[in-house]
Amino acid sequence: MYQNKTIAVFGVSADPSKYGYKIFTALLKRNMRVYGINPKGGEVAGHPVFMRLADVPARADVAVMVIPPAVLVPAVQQCIDAGVKEIWFQPGAQSGDAFDLAETAGITAVNSCFMADNGLW
Repeated sequence: MYQNKTIAVFGVSADPSKYGYKIFTALLKRNMRVYGINPKGGEVAGHPVFMRLADVPARADVAVMVIPPAVLVPAVQQCIDAGVKEIWFQPGAQSGDAFDLAETAGITAVNSCFMADNGLW
C-alpha cells in the first residue's frame, strides 16, 4: 500500500535504540522511498537527514511523526505547506492540537503505529 508513496519520518535519530531510527531503517530495508527529518540534520544509515520537510528533494505523500508532542504543531504546519496528504502520529507523539490542525487542513490524520498497522513490523 505504501510501496509507491514517498514517506517523511520526523524525528529520525542516529541512536539505534530510538524509534525514529528503527522506523527509518526498517522502511529503508523494504526499499521504500523514505526521507528523514530532524532539525539537527546529519546522516543516518548512510542517508542524509533533512532539517525541514521543505529541504527534501521530493514531495512527501505521508509523514510519520516520532517527535515530542510539544513540537508537533510546527511539524504539521510543515506538512500542510508541503502538501502532505496523510500523517501518522506514533504512540507518544500525539497532540490533540496537531491532530486537529491536520484534519482541518484536509490531511488524513491517524493516531496509531504506522509500522504495526501496515504490517511493516
